[in-house]
Amino acid sequence: MLSSKGKYAVRAATMLAERFPCDGWTPTFEIAEREHIPRKFLEAILVQLRDGGVVESHRGAQGGHRLSRDPDTISVADIIRIIDGPLALTPCASVTRFRPCLDCADIKACRMQHLMRKARDAVAGVLENCSLISLAESQDAGSARTREGPPALRSHP
Repeated sequence: MLSSKGKYAVRAATMLAERFPCDGWTPTFEIAEREHIPRKFLEAILVQLRDGGVVESHRGAQGGHRLSRDPDTISVADIIRIIDGPLALTPCASVTRFRPCLDCADIKACRMQHLMRKARDAVAGVLENCSLISLAESQDAGSARTREGPPALRSHP
């Protein structure tokens, strides 16, 4: 399951993706306020994203955070892996951190491993093919729809 920390990280990174072309620094308090993320929690998340190579940080009055590279090259899967670890539901289905499950008597006889790998591949396929910029753009479109109301309730000229 995606943790709250993982969700907050995706939201923070998406906000930074929206601001990427500006080439400026976004203060922590601004991200926390807009995305409704507790500031201390956000600070820890941004450190992890920095250590994971996705975010750059700059101290001082004019400092803040920004993405370290084009948001089109950063997937939602990248963010989740940095914060929550592998996308697999079980360790035996993980590509990056494979290990037998603790309660598994014989991994070669496991009936669930194939299913868990299929589930992992499906989730990874969706998350790896969603860049931060595409998520930011879909969020902008969703915000416009919310302001206008559902399609059936919009007035047409």
